[in-house]
Amino acid sequence: MNITLLGTGSPIPDPNRAGPSTLVTANETQLLVDAGRGVLMRLAGAFVAPPMLHAVLVTHMHSDHLSDLNDVVTTRWVMSQEENPLRIYGPVGIKKVVDGMMEMLSLDISYRIAHHDDLQNGPALEVVEVKPGDEFQINDVAIRVGRTNHAPVEPSVAYRIEQNGVSVVMGGDGIPCAELDELCAGANAYVQTVIRDDIVKMVPLQRFVDILDYHSSVSDAAKTAQKANVKTLILTHYVPAIAPGQDDEWRAIASEHFSGEIVLGNDLTSVALS
Repeated sequence: MNITLLGTGSPIPDPNRAGPSTLVTANETQLLVDAGRGVLMRLAGAFVAPPMLHAVLVTHMHSDHLSDLNDVVTTRWVMSQEENPLRIYGPVGIKKVVDGMMEMLSLDISYRIAHHDDLQNGPALEVVEVKPGDEFQINDVAIRVGRTNHAPVEPSVAYRIEQNGVSVVMGGDGIPCAELDELCAGANAYVQTVIRDDIVKMVPLQRFVDILDYHSSVSDAAKTAQKANVKTLILTHYVPAIAPGQDDEWRAIASEHFSGEIVLGNDLTSVALS
Protein backbone atom coordinates (compact mmCIF):
# COMPACT_ATOMS: atom_id res chain seq x y z
CA MET A 1 0.00 0.00 0.00
CA ASN A 2 1.24 3.46 -0.86
CA ILE A 3 0.05 6.82 0.50
CA THR A 4 0.67 9.96 -1.58
CA LEU A 5 -0.08 13.40 -0.19
CA LEU A 6 -1.44 15.05 -3.33
CA GLY A 7 -2.40 18.32 -1.65
CA THR A 8 -1.09 19.46 1.72
CA GLY A 9 -2.47 23.00 1.66
CA SER A 10 -5.36 24.78 3.34
CA PRO A 11 -8.15 27.13 2.23
CA ILE A 12 -5.51 29.89 2.04
CA PRO A 13 -4.15 29.87 -1.55
CA ASP A 14 -0.55 28.71 -1.76
CA PRO A 15 1.45 28.52 -5.01
CA ASN A 16 3.31 25.47 -3.68
CA ARG A 17 0.53 23.45 -2.05
CA ALA A 18 -2.67 22.12 -3.59
CA GLY A 19 -5.83 21.73 -1.56
CA PRO A 20 -6.52 18.73 0.70
CA SER A 21 -6.37 15.44 -1.18
CA THR A 22 -4.62 12.10 -0.71
CA LEU A 23 -4.11 9.11 -2.97
CA VAL A 24 -4.19 5.60 -1.52
CA THR A 25 -2.81 2.93 -3.86
CA ALA A 26 -3.40 -0.67 -2.82
CA ASN A 27 -1.90 -2.88 -5.53
CA GLU A 28 -4.02 -1.96 -8.57
CA THR A 29 -6.73 -0.10 -6.63
CA GLN A 30 -6.51 3.70 -6.66
CA LEU A 31 -8.57 5.62 -4.10
CA LEU A 32 -8.77 9.41 -3.97
CA VAL A 33 -9.58 10.82 -0.55
CA ASP A 34 -11.05 14.33 -0.87
CA ALA A 35 -10.59 16.52 -3.93
CA GLY A 36 -9.24 19.93 -3.04
CA ARG A 37 -7.88 22.72 -5.22
CA GLY A 38 -5.48 21.52 -7.93
CA VAL A 39 -6.02 17.82 -7.34
CA LEU A 40 -5.79 16.85 -11.03
CA MET A 41 -2.40 18.50 -11.44
CA ARG A 42 -1.14 16.58 -8.44
CA LEU A 43 -2.64 13.33 -9.73
CA ALA A 44 -0.73 13.96 -12.95
CA GLY A 45 2.41 14.44 -10.86
CA ALA A 46 1.73 11.02 -9.30
CA PHE A 47 1.25 9.53 -12.81
CA VAL A 48 -2.41 8.72 -12.18
CA ALA A 49 -5.02 9.76 -14.75
CA PRO A 50 -8.63 10.31 -13.59
CA PRO A 51 -9.94 7.23 -15.49
CA MET A 52 -7.62 5.09 -13.33
CA LEU A 53 -9.41 6.00 -10.09
CA HIS A 54 -11.64 3.33 -8.56
CA ALA A 55 -13.45 5.64 -6.14
CA VAL A 56 -13.45 9.01 -4.39
CA LEU A 57 -13.89 9.02 -0.61
CA VAL A 58 -15.10 12.34 0.82
CA THR A 59 -14.57 13.04 4.53
CA HIS A 60 -16.87 16.06 4.87
CA MET A 61 -18.49 18.85 2.91
CA HIS A 62 -16.13 21.76 3.60
CA SER A 63 -15.48 23.43 0.24
CA ASP A 64 -11.67 23.14 0.44
CA HIS A 65 -12.05 19.34 0.41
CA LEU A 66 -14.47 19.35 -2.54
CA SER A 67 -13.61 22.31 -4.74
CA ASP A 68 -12.19 20.23 -7.61
CA LEU A 69 -14.49 17.21 -7.47
CA ASN A 70 -16.20 18.63 -10.56
CA ASP A 71 -12.83 18.62 -12.36
CA VAL A 72 -12.27 14.96 -11.43
CA VAL A 73 -15.72 14.03 -12.77
CA THR A 74 -15.51 16.01 -16.01
CA THR A 75 -11.93 15.06 -16.88
CA ARG A 76 -12.51 11.37 -16.14
CA TRP A 77 -15.56 11.49 -18.44
CA VAL A 78 -13.83 13.11 -21.41
CA MET A 79 -10.68 10.98 -21.06
CA SER A 80 -12.51 7.64 -20.89
CA GLN A 81 -13.04 5.80 -24.17
CA GLU A 82 -16.14 4.04 -22.87
CA GLU A 83 -18.57 4.56 -20.01
CA ASN A 84 -16.53 4.50 -16.82
CA PRO A 85 -18.74 5.02 -13.76
CA LEU A 86 -17.11 6.80 -10.83
CA ARG A 87 -18.12 5.82 -7.32
CA ILE A 88 -18.22 8.70 -4.85
CA TYR A 89 -18.59 7.86 -1.16
CA GLY A 90 -19.26 10.46 1.48
CA PRO A 91 -21.29 11.24 4.59
CA VAL A 92 -24.98 12.08 4.42
CA GLY A 93 -25.27 15.20 2.28
CA ILE A 94 -22.85 14.13 -0.45
CA LYS A 95 -25.77 13.34 -2.80
CA LYS A 96 -27.05 16.90 -2.44
CA VAL A 97 -23.57 18.24 -3.15
CA VAL A 98 -23.08 16.05 -6.22
CA ASP A 99 -26.57 16.83 -7.55
CA GLY A 100 -25.82 20.54 -7.30
CA MET A 101 -22.42 20.05 -8.92
CA MET A 102 -23.95 18.16 -11.84
CA GLU A 103 -26.51 20.93 -12.33
CA MET A 104 -23.62 23.42 -12.45
CA LEU A 105 -21.95 21.23 -15.10
CA SER A 106 -25.11 20.66 -17.14
CA LEU A 107 -24.37 23.26 -19.82
CA ASP A 108 -20.78 22.05 -20.23
CA ILE A 109 -22.01 18.47 -20.54
CA SER A 110 -24.57 19.42 -23.18
CA TYR A 111 -21.94 21.29 -25.21
CA ARG A 112 -19.56 18.33 -25.22
CA ILE A 113 -22.27 15.83 -26.18
CA ALA A 114 -23.37 18.13 -29.03
CA HIS A 115 -19.80 18.46 -30.32
CA HIS A 116 -18.40 14.94 -29.97
CA ASP A 117 -20.06 12.13 -31.91
CA ASP A 118 -18.68 9.49 -29.53
CA LEU A 119 -20.15 11.12 -26.41
CA GLN A 120 -23.77 10.04 -26.09
CA ASN A 121 -24.34 10.40 -22.35
CA GLY A 122 -23.06 12.52 -19.48
CA PRO A 123 -20.70 11.33 -16.72
CA ALA A 124 -21.76 8.10 -15.04
CA LEU A 125 -21.68 8.43 -11.25
CA GLU A 126 -22.57 6.12 -8.37
CA VAL A 127 -22.99 8.22 -5.23
CA VAL A 128 -23.12 6.37 -1.92
CA GLU A 129 -23.88 8.04 1.40
CA VAL A 130 -22.12 6.32 4.30
CA LYS A 131 -22.50 6.45 8.06
CA PRO A 132 -20.17 5.57 10.94
CA GLY A 133 -19.96 1.81 11.31
CA ASP A 134 -20.54 1.11 7.62
CA GLU A 135 -18.18 -1.29 5.88
CA PHE A 136 -17.75 -1.85 2.15
CA GLN A 137 -15.35 -3.36 -0.34
CA ILE A 138 -13.63 -1.92 -3.42
CA ASN A 139 -11.94 -4.79 -5.26
CA ASP A 140 -9.95 -6.53 -2.51
CA VAL A 141 -9.71 -3.41 -0.34
CA ALA A 142 -11.87 -3.27 2.80
CA ILE A 143 -13.06 0.11 4.03
CA ARG A 144 -14.62 0.95 7.38
CA VAL A 145 -16.25 4.28 8.18
CA GLY A 146 -15.83 6.05 11.51
CA ARG A 147 -17.24 9.21 13.05
CA THR A 148 -15.02 12.24 13.53
CA ASN A 149 -15.60 15.35 15.63
CA HIS A 150 -15.48 18.41 13.38
CA ALA A 151 -18.54 20.14 14.84
CA PRO A 152 -20.42 22.12 13.72
CA VAL A 153 -19.58 20.26 10.49
CA GLU A 154 -22.00 17.34 10.73
CA PRO A 155 -21.63 14.64 9.69
CA SER A 156 -17.92 14.16 9.12
CA VAL A 157 -16.19 10.81 8.78
CA ALA A 158 -12.84 9.07 8.62
CA TYR A 159 -12.01 5.94 6.62
CA ARG A 160 -9.94 2.93 7.60
CA ILE A 161 -8.60 1.39 4.39
CA GLU A 162 -7.17 -2.13 4.66
CA GLN A 163 -5.72 -4.72 2.31
CA ASN A 164 -3.88 -7.92 3.20
CA GLY A 165 -3.43 -6.84 6.82
CA VAL A 166 -2.02 -3.39 5.96
CA SER A 167 -4.17 -0.43 6.98
CA VAL A 168 -4.30 3.34 6.89
CA VAL A 169 -6.78 5.67 8.56
CA MET A 170 -7.66 8.85 6.69
CA GLY A 171 -8.67 11.12 9.53
CA GLY A 172 -9.88 14.16 7.59
CA ASP A 173 -10.39 17.25 9.73
CA GLY A 174 -11.47 17.29 13.36
CA ILE A 175 -10.33 16.99 16.94
CA PRO A 176 -9.52 13.84 18.92
CA CYS A 177 -12.48 11.65 19.89
CA ALA A 178 -13.09 8.10 21.11
CA GLU A 179 -14.46 6.96 17.75
CA LEU A 180 -11.29 8.05 15.96
CA ASP A 181 -9.17 6.28 18.58
CA GLU A 182 -11.09 3.06 17.91
CA LEU A 183 -10.80 3.39 14.13
CA CYS A 184 -7.03 3.99 14.36
CA ALA A 185 -6.28 1.12 16.74
CA GLY A 186 -3.26 -0.83 15.50
CA ALA A 187 -3.23 0.80 12.05
CA ASN A 188 -0.03 0.92 10.03
CA ALA A 189 -0.56 4.61 9.34
CA TYR A 190 -2.80 7.50 10.37
CA VAL A 191 -3.13 10.56 8.12
CA GLN A 192 -4.33 13.70 9.90
CA THR A 193 -4.95 17.37 9.16
CA VAL A 194 -2.95 19.46 11.63
CA ILE A 195 -2.58 23.06 12.70
CA ARG A 196 0.17 24.79 14.65
CA ASP A 197 -1.96 26.15 17.46
CA ASP A 198 0.96 28.12 18.88
CA ILE A 199 1.28 30.10 15.62
CA VAL A 200 -2.46 30.49 15.03
CA LYS A 201 -2.91 32.00 18.50
CA MET A 202 -0.54 34.82 17.55
CA VAL A 203 -2.71 36.02 14.65
CA PRO A 204 -5.01 38.89 15.73
CA LEU A 205 -7.93 37.75 13.57
CA GLN A 206 -10.84 36.02 15.30
CA ARG A 207 -11.99 34.18 12.19
CA PHE A 208 -8.57 32.54 11.95
CA VAL A 209 -8.28 31.79 15.67
CA ASP A 210 -11.71 30.13 15.52
CA ILE A 211 -10.20 27.15 13.68
CA LEU A 212 -8.48 26.03 16.88
CA ASP A 213 -11.60 24.45 18.36
CA TYR A 214 -12.33 22.04 15.51
CA HIS A 215 -8.96 21.00 14.10
CA SER A 216 -6.30 18.77 15.65
CA SER A 217 -3.05 20.42 16.60
CA VAL A 218 0.21 18.64 15.84
CA SER A 219 0.26 17.48 19.46
CA ASP A 220 -3.34 16.24 19.28
CA ALA A 221 -2.60 14.11 16.23
CA ALA A 222 0.51 12.68 17.87
CA LYS A 223 -1.38 11.79 21.04
CA THR A 224 -4.09 10.03 19.03
CA ALA A 225 -1.47 8.04 17.13
CA GLN A 226 0.34 7.03 20.33
CA LYS A 227 -2.86 6.02 22.11
CA ALA A 228 -3.94 3.90 19.13
CA ASN A 229 -0.52 2.24 18.76
CA VAL A 230 -0.20 3.44 15.17
CA LYS A 231 3.11 2.72 13.45
CA THR A 232 3.39 5.82 11.24
CA LEU A 233 1.84 9.27 11.71
CA ILE A 234 1.43 11.20 8.45
CA LEU A 235 0.68 14.91 8.85
CA THR A 236 -1.00 16.97 6.12
CA HIS A 237 -3.25 19.99 5.38
CA TYR A 238 -0.88 22.24 7.32
CA VAL A 239 -2.18 25.46 8.87
CA PRO A 240 -0.22 27.61 8.45
CA ALA A 241 1.92 26.16 5.64
CA ILE A 242 5.25 24.72 6.73
CA ALA A 243 7.90 27.30 5.95
CA PRO A 244 11.14 26.19 4.26
CA GLY A 245 13.46 24.63 6.84
CA GLN A 246 10.64 24.22 9.41
CA ASP A 247 10.03 20.49 8.91
CA ASP A 248 12.15 19.44 11.86
CA GLU A 249 10.35 21.91 14.12
CA TRP A 250 6.95 20.42 13.26
CA ARG A 251 8.33 16.89 13.61
CA ALA A 252 9.82 17.70 17.02
CA ILE A 253 6.43 18.83 18.35
CA ALA A 254 4.88 15.53 17.26
CA SER A 255 7.75 13.44 18.63
CA GLU A 256 7.10 14.77 22.14
CA HIS A 257 3.93 12.66 22.16
CA PHE A 258 4.48 9.92 19.56
CA SER A 259 7.29 7.37 19.43
CA GLY A 260 6.69 6.00 15.92
CA GLU A 261 7.67 7.27 12.48
CA ILE A 262 6.51 10.80 11.64
CA VAL A 263 6.06 11.88 8.02
CA LEU A 264 5.36 15.37 6.71
CA GLY A 265 6.44 17.31 3.66
CA ASN A 266 5.50 18.92 0.39
CA ASP A 267 2.86 17.84 -2.10
CA LEU A 268 3.56 14.42 -3.65
CA THR A 269 5.31 13.16 -0.51
CA SER A 270 4.82 9.39 -0.68
CA VAL A 271 4.92 6.67 1.97
CA ALA A 272 5.07 2.92 1.33
CA LEU A 273 3.34 0.74 3.94
CA SER A 274 3.92 -2.94 4.52
